[in-house]
Amino acid sequence: MTTRQSPSHPAPLDAGTRAARAAGNAGEPTVEFAEATPYEQYVGVRQLQALVRPVTEHPAEPAFLVVTQVMELWFTLLRREWELGQRQLRADDLDAAIGSIRRSVHHLRSLDATWGSLLWLTPAEFNGFRDQLGEASGFQSYEYRHVEFLLGLKAESVVRPHRGLPVVHADLQRALAAPSLEDDVLAYLARRGLPVPATVLERDRTVTHEPDPAVTALWAEVYTDPRPGNELFTLGEALTDVAEVFTTWRQRHVTAVRRAMGAKPGSGGSAGLAWLKRSAARVVFPDLWAARTVV
Repeated sequence: MTTRQSPSHPAPLDAGTRAARAAGNAGEPTVEFAEATPYEQYVGVRQLQALVRPVTEHPAEPAFLVVTQVMELWFTLLRREWELGQRQLRADDLDAAIGSIRRSVHHLRSLDATWGSLLWLTPAEFNGFRDQLGEASGFQSYEYRHVEFLLGLKAESVVRPHRGLPVVHADLQRALAAPSLEDDVLAYLARRGLPVPATVLERDRTVTHEPDPAVTALWAEVYTDPRPGNELFTLGEALTDVAEVFTTWRQRHVTAVRRAMGAKPGSGGSAGLAWLKRSAARVVFPDLWAARTVV
């Protein structure tokens, strides 16, 4: 059977070709290619550059647009890591799942760091292009909604803006009703024999999980034994890192909005700063936080 190589992914060189090139170049990098460089084919630099399409001539807008696009890429990567972690938990591969969750913490820290590229944005500079954005708003990011849903922050209302894109809308509806990362963690703990209540395991997945006394007590018991070999403690700490850095990113979002536009209404029709504050107050993995009071 033969396989077709995607034009966006260059065919790998065989060992003989690599050796011949290395010998012929005497340690120098290859500088001649019949087509675009393998780097260009792999990364898609021209496609990325073509996506930077400001709607004004204001010099501040390209940075705002690129930072927003970069955040979308981080959302995509986070979604991939957490969905992988879910599959690994369902396969009872806890070590692999912890590895995926820990990687995502590094991604979250990079996501949080992107706000640094907009700290210079003043109200006057933002006003220079904000009106031209129309009703475009970060509220409409469907990849961010996947991130929220995977963290257990569910709401049917945030799916509605995407009815005009049937594939995206159906994917979000599926994610709304699907288990979150926390749900898969609790199902894994139940299979390990820990006393996770059936009411929690069988709850309506379309609503946000609220703290449950039995689950809080379960995590508190795990946290009474923080020795290095306690893999459930390691899991709890990895999840707490996720919750902490994600919360920090949301709080910095609030600060960035306050700094650039104050308490003006949001471009997407929301209350702007007030709406963001309410959103940022939603707690990720509430039982893990509540357990710290019990221990």
